[in-house]
Amino acid sequence: MALVRSTLSDPQGHPANLMVSLGLAESGTEVSATWISATFAHVAALWPLLLLAKLCVAALLGMQPFSTGGSDQGLMLAAVVVIDGLLIIVPRGAAFRTLRPHIQNWLILPAMFLSGFAFSLWLGQGSAALLPSLAIALLAVCVVGDRRLLGLSYFLGALCVPAVGDASTIQGGLVVSCVAVMAIATLRQATADRERAIGQHQQDLKAQRSDRLLQEYEQSGRGWFWETDRQGCLAYISDTLEQQLGMASGGLAGQPITDIIQPGDRQHGDGERTLGFHLSARTGFADIAVRAAVAGDERWWSISGQPVFNEYGQFHGFRGSGMDLTEMRRSQAEVTRLAQYDSLTGLANRVQMLQALEQAVVGTRGKQGECALMMLDLDRFKSVNDTLGHPAGDALLRQVSQRLQRVVGNQGLVGRQGGDEFKVLLHGRQDPGKLGLLAQAIISAISQPYSIEGTAVVIGVSVGISFCPDDGVTADALIRNADLALYKAKGDGRGVYRFYSADMHADAEDRRQLEQDLRHALASDGLHLAYQPVVCSRTERVTGYEALLRWDHPTRGGISPSLFVPVAEDSGLIGPIGEWVMRTACRDAAQWAEGIRVAINVSPTQFANPGFPTTVMQALAGAQLAAERLELEITESVFLNDNAGTDAMFTRLKALGVRLALDDFGTGYSSLGYLKKAPFDKIKIDQSFVRGAAIKGSRNSAIIRAIVSLAEALGMDTTAEGAETQDELDLIRQLGCSHIQGYIYGRPMPAAQVLEAQRINGTVVRPEGFQSSRPERKTMLRTVAIHHDGHVYTGRVRNISATGAMIEGLWNVPQGTLFAIELSEGQTVNATARWSKEDRMGVEFAGAIDLAALRHAPRSLAS
Repeated sequence: MALVRSTLSDPQGHPANLMVSLGLAESGTEVSATWISATFAHVAALWPLLLLAKLCVAALLGMQPFSTGGSDQGLMLAAVVVIDGLLIIVPRGAAFRTLRPHIQNWLILPAMFLSGFAFSLWLGQGSAALLPSLAIALLAVCVVGDRRLLGLSYFLGALCVPAVGDASTIQGGLVVSCVAVMAIATLRQATADRERAIGQHQQDLKAQRSDRLLQEYEQSGRGWFWETDRQGCLAYISDTLEQQLGMASGGLAGQPITDIIQPGDRQHGDGERTLGFHLSARTGFADIAVRAAVAGDERWWSISGQPVFNEYGQFHGFRGSGMDLTEMRRSQAEVTRLAQYDSLTGLANRVQMLQALEQAVVGTRGKQGECALMMLDLDRFKSVNDTLGHPAGDALLRQVSQRLQRVVGNQGLVGRQGGDEFKVLLHGRQDPGKLGLLAQAIISAISQPYSIEGTAVVIGVSVGISFCPDDGVTADALIRNADLALYKAKGDGRGVYRFYSADMHADAEDRRQLEQDLRHALASDGLHLAYQPVVCSRTERVTGYEALLRWDHPTRGGISPSLFVPVAEDSGLIGPIGEWVMRTACRDAAQWAEGIRVAINVSPTQFANPGFPTTVMQALAGAQLAAERLELEITESVFLNDNAGTDAMFTRLKALGVRLALDDFGTGYSSLGYLKKAPFDKIKIDQSFVRGAAIKGSRNSAIIRAIVSLAEALGMDTTAEGAETQDELDLIRQLGCSHIQGYIYGRPMPAAQVLEAQRINGTVVRPEGFQSSRPERKTMLRTVAIHHDGHVYTGRVRNISATGAMIEGLWNVPQGTLFAIELSEGQTVNATARWSKEDRMGVEFAGAIDLAALRHAPRSLAS
């Protein structure tokens, strides 16, 4: 505050708080009441000059020949000298601060009267010389006394009081005139002094307000003031700042201002160096950000200052102010963090990942950069959001990000692309083998169960990988190609990783076109249902049909559900398609014989939809079909998010009266726990256990027996799927399966053919098929290239043995057609079509193949 107070003085150097110290108030009346006291105080301040003037006058008069001074005048002058001396030597200590003005006021008037009366004794003979002497003395005092005519008028009045009575003389007239002139001047000066006193008082009040505001500003901690001497050492600094620095009041005085500032570096900027430059150059500066030299939490200041020069241009130091920038910088840091990091997971966001990828592909010194990019997409995450809600989905994403960071570690940068998609960027040349191990480790870690709000949740992840510069030299190219590899991974069953290859562009375009055609087929009734009979194993009567979705493409022909159903799930079409299947199947079943049920497959997406029971009820009501004639087949994947929503869905469906069947039991995340609480009416044994069960040494029969025993203990029916031969049929009956479904009792047929079969044969069917099982076959999902007559077709191997295979993808192939099938890179086998039904055909190899070698062989280009 010293730099503020130092300016609070009038131009003549008189203290600005003079009127305040006299107790003046703001009103004009109170100012007038104290004006005389203020005048006396000013006269007292000039009294040594007045005493000198009086002595000069006495000396001049004493040298005149007309002087008639005697002992009386001498005594009076002696008394004046004593009184004047008392006025000058009145103590100035603190104890006399209040009493001093009153003493001076009582002594001034007697001193003036006595000195004036003594001088007047000469007027009778020497008034002509007195007036010039008085004029000279008054003029000198006026000049020295800052034109304070009011105080001098007392002196003049005292000198001239005796001469007023002799106004008939010329000298008396002159004196009276001088008195009159001085009285007028005195009144004008008094008015000017009064106005000046009021103005000064108002200025003092304004200064007081400014002083209070500045004090409050300092005490609030929002800012502070400082002042240095010419050597750069602190002469003043606010107490609040000293407290922040842990110093006692005045503890920083004399220290260089640079001691309270931490030296700058590249990380924190060069504010300290900039400040040092201005201090050494003696130039003004504003808003320089510096870091405070304080222990503990990091603090930042903004400092401004100006150099101080006196009237001769000599440098006296700096004065300035400062404010705390800590909270603002923290806010800026948070904004920067939000701009670079994902607010939910704390991982690098899309912007930061793109910047890092662009820097990685550029390289250094003109060379092309090397890196690898992984694109990750969570499997079954949408069902978690749909069933548990978005807060649970957010919690799951946070746990996924933590696992990703643990697995990747320092090998690369992990980021969130958005939604349930993540990225991993690895710098430098990467070995595909090691990268594959890392991708598999990520898949394994992500696939482990999660605990979300006390609920066990299981998801998966698919990974697509691209390399720079092999698969692209720009960030966009790498992202696009990693996406294509990701789509390939999802199309190959999910939960796997795939490296980018050039043919994926064609696959992606084919998939995109397939999605568009599927949308058109749904809108234009291009889909239809086929029904495969489910037969009672004891009576060989049809108890129901399973509705199977079929699509005859106008140009491609029949397309397998294994190809277009994943497309429907990824594109969101599975919901509308499922509703269409529900309505159509119920309408067809209403025309069948009484008591025959229809079984409909339900996708996890449909099951997770809270409106699914309403869809079922509307389909039953629209077809006038009894609820017990509808059987909903549900896979084990609905239990991956085992929670209250799943239990509630089962309860709502059972309340409708429909039957529930557990489909493909034993092939997924089989758990006996959900069998004890889920209200299933039937367990369907997957065909992978049925086929080959009759072959000697197969363990499938033991598995079937265990499933049947479990179902009987729980009061559930069982259906064995995929029965094709007589010996498999006999084994299934021996093991106690209640129902059988497979080609041996009939292939899927259109709704019209079902009605025709019921009209002709009723509900009784006879088995038709080979007597014995074929050689051991392995279930396989492998895409192969099929060469015929100069054309190359794409097919999918469903199962394979050493002597043949069943392949999907080619429709109505004539028996005896010769093919060359590329099973893997460098392994092509000749084969002959032995049978064909719809999009499936059985082929016999020209020679036996090694299944073990095929399992470890690299995929063909078609795969």
